[in-house]
Amino acid sequence: MRIKLTISYNGNSFMGSQSQKETDNTVIGTLQAIFKRLGIISPIIASGRTDRGVHASRQVVHCDLPPFWTDLDKLKHTLSYQLPSSIVIRRIEQVSKDFHARYSASKRVYRYILSDRTPNPFMANFVTFVPTLNFEKVAHAITLFEGEHNFEMFKKSGSDVTHYVRHISKAFAYQHEGYIVLTFEANGYLRSQIRLMVGFLLKISSGALNEAQLLEQLTCQKEYNRHLAPYQGLYLARIIY
Repeated sequence: MRIKLTISYNGNSFMGSQSQKETDNTVIGTLQAIFKRLGIISPIIASGRTDRGVHASRQVVHCDLPPFWTDLDKLKHTLSYQLPSSIVIRRIEQVSKDFHARYSASKRVYRYILSDRTPNPFMANFVTFVPTLNFEKVAHAITLFEGEHNFEMFKKSGSDVTHYVRHISKAFAYQHEGYIVLTFEANGYLRSQIRLMVGFLLKISSGALNEAQLLEQLTCQKEYNRHLAPYQGLYLARIIY
């Protein structure tokens, strides 16, 4: 039986989501270790990777269960009991054998949370605090990312892909209970692309850069910014199938 798990996790507790040779302290590594104790040895495949410190409210993974695991409610209960508090199983459901958490996904939604309030130490790992923030500038500039673009100048060095064109179907900002939420929906992203896009938006907010310069970088004419927004405010919010 192939199952699809929707999970949430606190990225501050892990060195990223994907398994690594250097450490077992990753989201998938933690899940895999617990699954093995339950006799589940199938690889756990995620919809995509998140870097160290990046959170997820609805990450999706899949794996294949051995024949003796048929009660999904019991499996969810057992996993919830054994998992650390930094990972929560939101849902487990049976899916067809051809479902793939990564390759079946059509779009991925990320959110980035900002605040210009006085920094709160209890929220410091979940929100990016900035001294001043011009919401109107950010809300207008973020829409320039919509559409199909070559994001070669919005990727972190060391990316192992050779195709840099991605389509962002939605990019918008809104205010909610004193926070500013940036939302991106796309068919895919390059390494650290969102943090670089948000970094540019913060430069526009402060007046250090402008929309014309953003368009120049977006069309690969000239690079103005390599500043990465902090990872604390970034969340993988939803996977669309």
